[in-house]
Amino acid sequence: MAELPAGYANIPEEDRRKAKAFFDRGKTVADTGNYEYAIEMYIQGLTLDPEEIEAHRALREIALRRKASGGKALDYFKRSALTKVSKDDKQNMLNYEKLVSYDPGNTDYLLQILQNAHRAGFFDTVMWAGPILQKSNADTKNPDLNKFIILKDVYKQLGEWKLATDACHYAMKMRPNDMALQTELKNLGAQHTMSKGGYGDAKSFRESMKDASLQNKLLESDRDVQSVDHLQRAVAEAELEWRGDKEDPAKLNKYIDALRRTEQAEYEELAIEVLDEIFQSTRQFRYRQKIGEIRMAQLARMERSLKDQLAADPADVEVQKTLHDFQLEKIKAELEEYQLQLEAYPTDSSARYQVARRLFALKQFQEAIPVFQQVRSDPKYRINASLLLGECFLEAGFVDEAVDTIKVIIDDYPTKGDERSREMYYWYARALEEKKEQPTAIKAYSQVAQWDFNYRDVQTRIKRLRAAAAT
Repeated sequence: MAELPAGYANIPEEDRRKAKAFFDRGKTVADTGNYEYAIEMYIQGLTLDPEEIEAHRALREIALRRKASGGKALDYFKRSALTKVSKDDKQNMLNYEKLVSYDPGNTDYLLQILQNAHRAGFFDTVMWAGPILQKSNADTKNPDLNKFIILKDVYKQLGEWKLATDACHYAMKMRPNDMALQTELKNLGAQHTMSKGGYGDAKSFRESMKDASLQNKLLESDRDVQSVDHLQRAVAEAELEWRGDKEDPAKLNKYIDALRRTEQAEYEELAIEVLDEIFQSTRQFRYRQKIGEIRMAQLARMERSLKDQLAADPADVEVQKTLHDFQLEKIKAELEEYQLQLEAYPTDSSARYQVARRLFALKQFQEAIPVFQQVRSDPKYRINASLLLGECFLEAGFVDEAVDTIKVIIDDYPTKGDERSREMYYWYARALEEKKEQPTAIKAYSQVAQWDFNYRDVQTRIKRLRAAAAT
């Protein structure tokens, strides 16, 4: 390939190496039939290296095996949590890949993977997802014309003229008398004939990335800085659409999202007024939930502002106290919001995890323990929830339980030496130290020091324990 399409996102070699540990672990547990945990391992690996095509293929194979064994799609609440649109195209892509792993025949999910991967610059992933989407759509009883059109347009932007031509052919079968499609089909065919290279000339887009300077140039060319004027125009347009059809939830969501993207208090308050009015009339909690999300986003901005003030003058005692007090109130407010969500959606693991995190932050350890115990059954939160559960046991005085809990996740965690494993070993050592198992505690602290000599207070703890052992 002579030139890469603008916006291609290269993945650092270090991230690819870290991701491999998760893929290897995923393969191991999949071979035992533990498909849900395997899916989570692959998703975590793809978070680091979203362009590892063999991992995408392996994950889809696991999804098909799971379905063949009688596996069901995710329930409504888990689907709802994963289909929430965010500004993070990579996270959106991974959310839909998790959804399709539980429902491999869903072409709507496949389409979202393709579109989000394209926006994120994961073009190898696009080339993996595209043929699956095209075949799945073509094989359905009622193919969706729009999916073929989107495929065609994505391939065109990548300069993949043959694939764009193929997608256009499928669209033509559905609309054989569409003159515009006929003309485009001819143009695509001509472009394919004239072009040289293409995806088939390289093993992947990744291999076509020649050097870091080219990478930076391509990434720079894809940046889209939205001006305030642009955001305000988007609000006006979305409001006009919504007021023309207030019964359309999609138009309402578009309007609310446009208001929120401004990050201006006056627009956010308007969004809250609209949502509250609809919530009061319908009593559908999803509208109240959006109000909570806006409020928490406002609190996060206020916190960032205080942190910026403190960074400008770290010795300012008044700002230090203001920030401390504000953070405490922020955590309490967030806890209330997530508790409301959990009351409305009792099976929502995400809300349950956030409740537990806030209880932990407020040092309500005994209250947090049963919540973490419940949420760790969800593979997505298993590692984080188990580690925090271990810390809760330790802080609450249940030392044996802390040691056992953290040891289990250390043994099961596939990567050694990364930030998460350093934290596991550190708290494992803290629990062992509290249990008076000093030699084992020293060994665990030593392992952390070998990975990161300046990690927290490991140097001080090792010296103190060794000095005590020598007396």
